[in-house]
Amino acid sequence: MFESLDGLLEAASKYLRIADDGISGFKRNEFVNQFLDDLTYNAVLNPSRDVREATRWLIWYAARECGAWAASINNFYFARGRGEFSGLTVPAVNLRGLAYDAAQAMFRVINKREVGPFIFEIARSEIGYTGQRPAEYASSVLAAAMRSGYEGPVCLQGDHFQFNAKAFGQIPEAEINNIKALALEAIEAGLYNIDIDASTLVDLDYATIAEQQKLNCEMTALITAFVRVHEPQGVTVSLGGEIGEVGGKNSTVEEMEAFMEGYLDDLGKLGLGMVGTSKISVQTGTAHGGVVLPDGSIADVKIDFDTLERISEAAIAKFGMAGAVQHGASTLPDEAFDHFPATKTCEIHLATGFQNIIYDHDAFPAGLLAEIKGWIEGNLAGERKEGQTEEQFLYKTRKKAFGPFKQQMWNLPAEVKAPIMSDLGDKFELIFGKLNVFGSRDTSSRYFEEAFVPKPKPLCLR
Repeated sequence: MFESLDGLLEAASKYLRIADDGISGFKRNEFVNQFLDDLTYNAVLNPSRDVREATRWLIWYAARECGAWAASINNFYFARGRGEFSGLTVPAVNLRGLAYDAAQAMFRVINKREVGPFIFEIARSEIGYTGQRPAEYASSVLAAAMRSGYEGPVCLQGDHFQFNAKAFGQIPEAEINNIKALALEAIEAGLYNIDIDASTLVDLDYATIAEQQKLNCEMTALITAFVRVHEPQGVTVSLGGEIGEVGGKNSTVEEMEAFMEGYLDDLGKLGLGMVGTSKISVQTGTAHGGVVLPDGSIADVKIDFDTLERISEAAIAKFGMAGAVQHGASTLPDEAFDHFPATKTCEIHLATGFQNIIYDHDAFPAGLLAEIKGWIEGNLAGERKEGQTEEQFLYKTRKKAFGPFKQQMWNLPAEVKAPIMSDLGDKFELIFGKLNVFGSRDTSSRYFEEAFVPKPKPLCLR
């Protein structure tokens, strides 16, 4: 841990020089092999804001020197909507804990299997309970790309930038400003892909689907306009909309069409000729984290693949989008993943299954697990629902321990992390194979043009 900004700068001077417009004199091999691990640790855990901001700025520029850069998947998705390719589903992975190590495990698979399109994402709720603001998350992932020798675009995504329906009902403008502030923070951090989730504002009490989706359309268009005004020059942020809250009733083609027609109409009224959403998230039978049985195991879930395919086909044919997005997929049985490319699903979101590999691994220290359990029981007892067993309660809440125990997890010895990351890598490889993204780099690369976005120096470096 660097004790001061001066200590960081002295250590960094062995590998690079800080210039007016970035870095120079970059010693790539020495930087990656001798300094990057320490730099990333401080970017995440150093108590000094100056040190954290300086390390994150250095990682941003060092990643470019190493050939990795934050990218938007927008062109790729609209090319899919034009029918230029098909037959694959993009994995979007949420790393709630051990992000630097877990991202390296994923990049090793990406390199080995020549995976083209992929996304690292973090949701609004996860930003809170994992203690990973967008700039921290981006730094962990870009550093992992360098450490793994990956070169190419890195798609970072704000997942479920979701309107809180209760807060919106009380003071709409305040909640709108919360989403705008988060979107701006994400863009400034390099998250050039954002899923706007106003599905929480859908009101099924209205008689017509158009009326039910009205607020969803209006708020999604409003945030689209905000993003378009604030996105960096040369970058078109990829945006997604959502029509059905995950865990609720299954979506329909009619709902998707009503939403898109209302959304595009609202976007047109703003008069800016803006690019709209490139994908649409739907509900087809899953729930975030899976459906937990009383013994703590996950129930088998029947996904409505027919609906998923119909919505994807309509989204492509009528609106030129890439297709539908499936949430809550990581706890599905392995054999389910083969169906997503076949049903034209453009993207699936994967989180809890990887969290489970970390927590349930034989190598994860029993003492730390017991400490986490005690913290949950002492701090989250109010979240326990009536009728929940102990196993159900712990399973549903343990995701919220990643923030409070972040440093302890980062400090786990290499010999503890290694088998966990090996199994994570195996799971990444299995799922990515079933999603048909092996060998897709050549196909995807022509849709990603490097548009490196300079970052202003932090005040502490001026």
